[in-house]
Amino acid sequence: MNDRTLIDECRALAPRAYAPYSEFHVAAAARTAAGTVHRGVNMENASYGLTMCAEVGALMAATIAGDLANIREIYIAGGTVNANGKLTGKNIVTPCGRCRQLIYEAACLSGRDIAVICVSGDGTRVRRSTIRKLLPYSFGPHTMGKRENNRGARRSSRVYKR
Repeated sequence: MNDRTLIDECRALAPRAYAPYSEFHVAAAARTAAGTVHRGVNMENASYGLTMCAEVGALMAATIAGDLANIREIYIAGGTVNANGKLTGKNIVTPCGRCRQLIYEAACLSGRDIAVICVSGDGTRVRRSTIRKLLPYSFGPHTMGKRENNRGARRSSRVYKR
């Protein structure tokens, strides 16, 4: 699956999100080194604090499958849904702070930076970054004196295998 395929898939999945309050639908797809894709959509709740982001859903699906340490990329698309059920919107949707922290945890587990591909609802605008760039002064296992990957090597928040 190439980037455009996963971007289009996120745009197709986003209208399935449960977003009756904000009416802002988001989908995420996390791809592993082996090419496995784990998907998620946002799910709102009347008390907004309990809302689950799409990225959380995708990361949880990867965790359940035993793939959290294998994630190499995460794609995010969001916007509003038009009368035809299609995702729309000109603004690029990026992960919130909590989601950036969770993506960073997956990066620490794998010892690799994770690519973050953010897309506008209409699919016309794409921004490619990495979690290290989106969360430059991160709080992670290294902050707590913990090891950051299964191989036992300590890594700073700025050093990843390429």
